[in-house]
Amino acid sequence: MEDQTEFGLLFSYDVCSAEGYLLHSGKMFQAPDITLIVEFIFMFYKEKPIDWLLDHILWVKVCNPEKDAKHCDRQKSNLRIRFRPSLFQHVGLHSSLAGKIQKLTDKDFLKPLLHKIHVNPPAEVSTSLKVYQGHTLEKTYLGEDFFWAITPMAGDYVLFKFDKPVHVERYLFRSGNPEHPGDLLMNTTVDVLPYQKEILDLRKNAKDKLLSDGFLRIGKFEDGIAEGPVDPSINPIAAFRLSVLQNSAVWIILNEIHIKKTQTD
Repeated sequence: MEDQTEFGLLFSYDVCSAEGYLLHSGKMFQAPDITLIVEFIFMFYKEKPIDWLLDHILWVKVCNPEKDAKHCDRQKSNLRIRFRPSLFQHVGLHSSLAGKIQKLTDKDFLKPLLHKIHVNPPAEVSTSLKVYQGHTLEKTYLGEDFFWAITPMAGDYVLFKFDKPVHVERYLFRSGNPEHPGDLLMNTTVDVLPYQKEILDLRKNAKDKLLSDGFLRIGKFEDGIAEGPVDPSINPIAAFRLSVLQNSAVWIILNEIHIKKTQTD
């Protein structure tokens, strides 16, 4: 524990993985949580390393033992904010453990960011697209990476099913990135599934196209970007879907996903 102020508590430490990556260099907690954190660490510090205990605190607070690991990860990610690129570089050489030398480097330091980070509503994500080299949709939704998929075909989809209905104000989906500007999502629509089924009956003659599976078509990609407001009358929303209408000649990258909740939600 390095510093305690009215703003929070900073834990600073270094963890090196087998591949030599610096996994963590610090965690900041808000001031109202300090008492709980200190008591938790005091009870278990002899049993496990502090960085493990910090993750266990989140598990105890938000995870349901009757749910699966993916649900737990989504709940924890709603509280945990990871910032990239890293603001600081590790410069220490000598470990606090006697005689141990650690030549650690944070590979995210000053590295150009190829994706945008947003805090999105907790959701289960899925896609029919074939993922390339571990650039998964889950990581993109959490703001950890960009989504990279092999050539989309008509009928492919990307689905975001919220853990609970969400009042959505706006949406933004951006494809391509500086290294692969041509990997754009084209001929693709944005569909939403209203939680209240009676809304669908009222929307049959509205400008938003009602699809046979209950989704409403509210937007489309233009020049690789889809963005716009969500009509308040169709809230709350149970799911968002990106639907590919035509075969593509290129791979696609989705580097930004922002589903913005209304401030009152």
